[in-house]
Amino acid sequence: MATNVQDIITKYNKDKTRLMDVLIDVQSEHGYIPKDITKEIARELDISHVDVEQTMSFYHFFSETPTGKYAIFLNDSAVANMMGRQKVKETFERETGIKFGNVTPDGAIGLFDTSCIGMNDQEPAALINGRVFTNLTPFRVKEILRDIKDGKAVEEMYSAAFGDGENRNELIKSVVQNNIRKKGPILSEDYTPGIVIWKKLPEMTPEQVIDEVKKSNIRGRGGAGFPTGLKWEFCRKAAGEKKYIFCNADEGEPGTFKDRVILTERPKLLFEGMVIAGYAVGATEGIVYVRHEYTYLKNYLENLLQGARDRNLLGKNIGGIEGFDFDIRLQFGAGAYVCGEESALIESSEGKRGEPRDRPPFPVEKGYLGMPTVVNNVETLCSVVKVLLNGGEWYAKFGTKDSSGTKLMSISGDCKYPGVYEVEWGFSVKDILEMAGADEDRVQAVQVGGPSGSLIGPDEFSRTLCFADLATGGSLIIIDNSRDLLTDIVLNFTEFFVEESCGSCSTCRNIPNMMKLKLEKILDARGIAQDITDLEEWGKVLKVSRCGLGQTAGNPILTSIKNFRHLYEEKIQKDKDYDTEFDMAAAVKASCEAAGRIPNLN
Repeated sequence: MATNVQDIITKYNKDKTRLMDVLIDVQSEHGYIPKDITKEIARELDISHVDVEQTMSFYHFFSETPTGKYAIFLNDSAVANMMGRQKVKETFERETGIKFGNVTPDGAIGLFDTSCIGMNDQEPAALINGRVFTNLTPFRVKEILRDIKDGKAVEEMYSAAFGDGENRNELIKSVVQNNIRKKGPILSEDYTPGIVIWKKLPEMTPEQVIDEVKKSNIRGRGGAGFPTGLKWEFCRKAAGEKKYIFCNADEGEPGTFKDRVILTERPKLLFEGMVIAGYAVGATEGIVYVRHEYTYLKNYLENLLQGARDRNLLGKNIGGIEGFDFDIRLQFGAGAYVCGEESALIESSEGKRGEPRDRPPFPVEKGYLGMPTVVNNVETLCSVVKVLLNGGEWYAKFGTKDSSGTKLMSISGDCKYPGVYEVEWGFSVKDILEMAGADEDRVQAVQVGGPSGSLIGPDEFSRTLCFADLATGGSLIIIDNSRDLLTDIVLNFTEFFVEESCGSCSTCRNIPNMMKLKLEKILDARGIAQDITDLEEWGKVLKVSRCGLGQTAGNPILTSIKNFRHLYEEKIQKDKDYDTEFDMAAAVKASCEAAGRIPNLN
């Protein structure tokens, strides 16, 4: 074991900033990271044992205890539950004889819950030793467990054909489907890798590249919508010995999976976008931060990067441009939604806990390793290739005045055709429902932008998707009237935010859990009118949180109160102004057991 750990540490040149990579490799090699190994890692990287442990403890997929020879992580997102997760879960537990959160006595199988794994268009889905299994049913679970008992390798457990497109690639071999339903400029196949690098960049100065991007009016596709050209300009003008380009491929927002499709089918487009960004700002290194759930794409992506180096699309004097040196590496996360926030992503890439930084300074001034850093979304970087290829004015003709270009939408939930749709900004929610084959007469709500977005009702389906109206990072979840909106959707999303808080801010650490308890009180028919008011007031306090996660953690409850208040009012007690139903015996039970005394409640 020690030799393997030494090999892993040596692989990363004993660089303490690569701690995440070391931990990921150790976890993958041994199925867990025991204390003796964390001590060895600390010693070899010349950092404290506490530094290793605090990083390890932050991420969902790291464990200091064995997770089983076959570690099964079943997605518990709202859509997974809508599509039958509960029966799948019950089958796993019945057939293995253990509950989720445990490992079988023989150490063979571990069952664990996990947040959305980017497969909302093919749920229920699970990860088994990092491999994706989609469209699970109780029968399929029995087949998988039979194969496990027979000692089969995970790759031998697939019963369906491999997915479409590059999912069939020898370096992927996945049953995941792309489900591309509508193509536009980004997903179109009329693209020759390297064409901008060889034909356009040698004729343009970095300033001209930035001007062309500014002409396109493209704004960040991750949700915040900051002008891309302006961000690049800030970074180019910032002082620093070295500059970096980060691609944020940590799409942890439940309901979002468009970046998964780009990473599978258009990764060369993405890499070229990063090269363009590097040329524009004067960066020499690019890092693609990929969510842990997509590690099944690692070998495929690494192979493409090497191919780009072989063709002089990465490396020294790229595209024949003297002095333009730029390379890209992959950085995988380990399960933390907050790492979708750009400064938390940078912290994680430096081998730390993914806690957001105070701003200013912003990453374009002081980012990765203290140097000026641009962080762009996958879709944004793909878009700039087409901007350079066809011109900023061409791109600006798509969409609306304040929202130029196209947007990739991840559509899931109660519809016939879940998948990825590339549409121009300005489409209405109603248009999306029609494209996805939803029964509009039965749709009671649409979650726009994932849990951090807005839950809207039919009276708002005519609203348009654009920065001036309904801004979104790309997720639309369709919910029909067969669902209990507050229990199936709002409570699930609220539990997600409770679980994913980094705990840095007292507001985000405490208030979402308080709101969850208050919501459960209302759902148990014990609520009163004041409880609804309390939820609205507590949600306001969340706005002072450090990052977007905390600031939007109350949105599932707040937007549902705003647009579906009648559902809350139907459940509260109309004849009471005060009702806590506080259970003193339950409250002191744990302390009494610890102290070995019998409580006197009389």
